[in-house]
Amino acid sequence: MTIFWWCLTVKLFSALYARVMQWSRHRHAPWYLGGMSFAESSFFPIPPDVMLAPMCLANPHKAWNFAFITTVTSVLGGLLGYAIGAFAFEAIAPWLQEQPRYWNGYQSALEWFATWGVLAVFVAGFSPIPYKVFTVAAGVLSMSMLPFVLASLVGRGARFFLVAGLMRWGGARMEAQLHKYVDRLGWATVGLIAVGAIIYALR
Repeated sequence: MTIFWWCLTVKLFSALYARVMQWSRHRHAPWYLGGMSFAESSFFPIPPDVMLAPMCLANPHKAWNFAFITTVTSVLGGLLGYAIGAFAFEAIAPWLQEQPRYWNGYQSALEWFATWGVLAVFVAGFSPIPYKVFTVAAGVLSMSMLPFVLASLVGRGARFFLVAGLMRWGGARMEAQLHKYVDRLGWATVGLIAVGAIIYALR
């Protein structure tokens, strides 16, 4: 119980949240957002939502512009992932096999493509499923380029414009509520990750 109350009193995540909000107001923030979104679609592990959301909160009148930047750069990054799958998969396959999460995700992506075809790209683009795994798998399977790009645009666009819309609608009220509860949410996430790791280790 002592550790529990200590976690609630330590304002670690409040400080991180404040720093992210500062970055989101930086004049070069759209470039950072675009770079993160591009990288996440092929190899970077952190989704662009974590930067898109505070940027929309900090500048709600630019929310749609930020969503557009995120969508376009994400699809361009998806084309890089497609190229990796099409031309360099043999080089990265040994590394993927050493990463159970990504290798299992890749195997699942192949099954999804076999069942759903191009719709799998749309679902991966919109949902929390790692989109990058599907971009690489699409390249491996030599999926037709136009359906791949269109499904990516629709899936990624729907996701990022939804995030931007929610942040724009919530505005200062949502920012105040997030700042108020960010430490509790942060420590709860850490706790869930720890529990998941323990359960996985005991399997």
